[in-house]
Amino acid sequence: MITDSPTPSHTEESKFVHIPVLSQELIQGLAVRPAGHYLDATVGGGGHSQLILQAAADVRVTALDQDEEALAAAKTQLAAYGDRIQFFSSNFAEYEPNNLLFDGIIADIGVSSYQFDTAERGFSFRHTAPLDMRMDRRRSLTAADAINTWDEKELADIFFKYGEERLSRRIARRIVQQRPFKTTTELADAIASSVPQQYRYGKSRSKRQKTIHPATRVFQALRIVVNDELTALETFLNRAPYWLKPGGRIA
Repeated sequence: MITDSPTPSHTEESKFVHIPVLSQELIQGLAVRPAGHYLDATVGGGGHSQLILQAAADVRVTALDQDEEALAAAKTQLAAYGDRIQFFSSNFAEYEPNNLLFDGIIADIGVSSYQFDTAERGFSFRHTAPLDMRMDRRRSLTAADAINTWDEKELADIFFKYGEERLSRRIARRIVQQRPFKTTTELADAIASSVPQQYRYGKSRSKRQKTIHPATRVFQALRIVVNDELTALETFLNRAPYWLKPGGRIA
C-alpha cells in the first residue's frame, strides 16, 4: 500500500494543500486508464485525486474523507473538474458504494502533516491545544475523555498495545494521579515527568537513531484509539477488494 506523506503548504488562511511525493508510483500502481473510475478513500487536500484526473481523459473519481476541513479543501482544489469528481463525507470503513465498481482504489492511511500542524486539532504536543485528536469531529470520544475518565489499567494497556510504550504502567499511574488534563502540553509534561530522567528528553537505542519525546508513543496510541484507526483499516481492507472491477488495483 502506497502511503506517501503529504507535504502541507500553509497560507495565512491555513489552507489544507496536499502535494503527493510519489506521483509516478501512484499512477503506475493504479494503472490509470482513460474513462476509468477510481476511488480516493482519503482525499485529504485533493493531491492524489488531481493526479488521477490529470492522468487520462474522461477519468472519474469518487472522493471520501472523514475530515470536513480536508473535504472542503479538496472541493476547492478540484472544482475545475466539475462532475468528473464526486465527494462524500465518510470514513472509508463506513462507505457504501451502492453497487459501484472501481478500476482502482487509493488510500493514504494515517494522520496528515496539516492535521499535526493545526494546533486546535490537538494531535501534537508541539502546540498548546485542547486534547481532541478526532479526525472526524462528529465522533464523540476525544483524547481528553480517554485520559480523564479511563482507569489506570485501560490507559496502560492502550499505551502498550497501540504505542509500544514499555513504560506504559508508570505513565498511566502518573496520569491518573495528576488528572484532569485540558491541553496537549499539560499531558506531555506529565508524561515526561513520569519516566526516568535519561528518557525525559528522548532516548534512542543507538546513537545513530533520532531521539523522540517521551510523550510520542502515548500520543500515537491515543490518536489510534480516539479514531478507532485499526478497526477501520481492517474493515476497509476486508471490504475494498469487493469494490473493484476485474483487474482493478488497490494502492
